[in-house]
Amino acid sequence: MEINDLTPAESRVWRAFASGTLVDFRARDDEDPTDGGSWGPERTVRASVLRSLVLDGPRAEGEVPALNLAGVRVTGTLELQYATVDHPVRLRHCHFEDAPSLYAARLRDLNLSESVLPGLISHAVRVEGVLRLTRARFGGMVRLGGAEITGSLYLESTRIHAPDTEEPVLQLNQAVLGADLWAPGLRARGRVRLDGARVAGTVNLADAVLDQPGGTALQAETLATEADVLLRHAEVRGRIELRGARIPGRLDLSHARLANPGGTALRASSCVIGELWLRQGPVAEGSLNLRRSQVEVLFLEPDVVPEWVQLNDLTYTALIPHEPAERRLPMLEKGDSYLPFTYEQLTASYRRIGDDDAARRVQLAKQRRHRRTLPWYARLWGHLQDVTVGYGFRPLRAGGWLLSLLAVGSVAYGLHHPPPLKPEEAPGFNPVFYTLDLLLPVISFGQENAFSPEGGYQTLSYVLIITGWILATTVITGLTRTVSRQ
Repeated sequence: MEINDLTPAESRVWRAFASGTLVDFRARDDEDPTDGGSWGPERTVRASVLRSLVLDGPRAEGEVPALNLAGVRVTGTLELQYATVDHPVRLRHCHFEDAPSLYAARLRDLNLSESVLPGLISHAVRVEGVLRLTRARFGGMVRLGGAEITGSLYLESTRIHAPDTEEPVLQLNQAVLGADLWAPGLRARGRVRLDGARVAGTVNLADAVLDQPGGTALQAETLATEADVLLRHAEVRGRIELRGARIPGRLDLSHARLANPGGTALRASSCVIGELWLRQGPVAEGSLNLRRSQVEVLFLEPDVVPEWVQLNDLTYTALIPHEPAERRLPMLEKGDSYLPFTYEQLTASYRRIGDDDAARRVQLAKQRRHRRTLPWYARLWGHLQDVTVGYGFRPLRAGGWLLSLLAVGSVAYGLHHPPPLKPEEAPGFNPVFYTLDLLLPVISFGQENAFSPEGGYQTLSYVLIITGWILATTVITGLTRTVSRQ
């Protein structure tokens, strides 16, 4: 391109390129580039001029060339697909009439912060540095699928709204980031896609608003990070899809608002997560799916658990904060079927911290939940075990029953002695030991075989004998179950 073909504004940009000097066309620092469509020729630069500069611009000895602009209107399409750009490109506070095309380009550094763009086409782009889109506003899709960025991608307070598409508005699928995805305060109306992305640092979506009602707001299947995924104070209207993700640090959803009524609010199934934090927020609107995941520390407050949860084969080492078993058990009842493994996991977490009483309560709740799946006759036997000895987890309850029956029998037979079978050989009658003979099937004090009650007292003896056998059987069954678990 000949310099004689340039406008005064373009000539100013051309001359500054060789030294990388900032050319700032703004009248004031707080200008809104949304109004850039009305900027006149004194602030307008053709995209073809910018392309010529970064590909074959002037050089100055001892200087580092760079395209460094602020406050210009860029007309036409900045086409750099497949290009190799060895200079930093900084186009801040600018207004683009067309979406730049950077498909498969190789860039040293790109900064489009605070600019307004109708979209960004950057599939498979490679940036040898950082890509800054801080506080940029996009009226169309941001396509970064398959991008390779050796540094961080910055999307702080960026806004993306692509009303005319059903595709993801932010596409980072299969992207590889050498540092962080730093996007606190991101506003995206539409789906954000991170499927298969590899992030060497942290994915920070704190305070983000992701809006895709009735659909998937954050799609990050098989996402792999080397640090944390932060969604603190985020507001997500739609589904969070994290199936198969690998997050060695924290998946932090503290204070987050998750809303997908009638669907799944969070699906983190088949994941490997260091710490999962769900706390200090409102109850999620929608279901929670953690099936087949492995979590080292599950920080889960009962108050944020939704009405429907799926915990099949979820394993966790520690469960915090420490809550009474009565506060944790309702979570296990919210699934669609009886899942013994979920009770065993909760039991193990209580045993690790030495709360054996809570562990027994969970096991008792497990037996009661299992009882509802049995036929009527098995349920009847289960009720009997529950009432008498609490399925073996309340063995003292059997002692209470025995003492009550012992008192009843002792009083009854103390007031009306049964006649001896052989008066000349019968020992002295003792109502207490006579009742014990009836109640305890494996112990004999010589009273039961020496006396024979009559009428209603004989019926009472039958009741005591049968009750004694039932109590003995349930105690043995319960104790056997308890010992086998230990």
